[in-house]
Amino acid sequence: MSPRRTKSRGSRVHKPLTKTLLLPMDRASANEQSLAHHLALVACRSGHGNGHLINELMRAVYLSWFLQRAGYGTCPAGQFKVAEYAVEATLSRAKECGEWRLPAETIADFEALLALHDSQLASAPLHEVLAAEHKLRTFLAGTTSSPIPVNA
Repeated sequence: MSPRRTKSRGSRVHKPLTKTLLLPMDRASANEQSLAHHLALVACRSGHGNGHLINELMRAVYLSWFLQRAGYGTCPAGQFKVAEYAVEATLSRAKECGEWRLPAETIADFEALLALHDSQLASAPLHEVLAAEHKLRTFLAGTTSSPIPVNA
């Protein structure tokens, strides 16, 4: 056999992760994302939300879900579904009457999920955060209605 072996097409050579990718994201970037998410919640809790702010909240919820699935968090799956249903209800209400207000009974769930996401950004390696963002983009480009299973 030849000393040079060709690799099968199925195997991929992965580059080693850099120090930057192995560490959590820098504190300034994490704080900036956290602030944007918490301000979106404040606006949507008080009826001053809009489509962009609702999307920011859903982005944080889905990223938290993907990071939790990667081992960074232990919130009950039902809490993620509550947030998802609350956003759907808010979108329906905004379409009907123009009010962008999250249901009051779901605010505590959003607060818990944003606290989870804050801790994930502070502790998860950047490569895991980037992988979660990739999963979010893949979900958004697809046709499934939710990345969170109903009976998770």
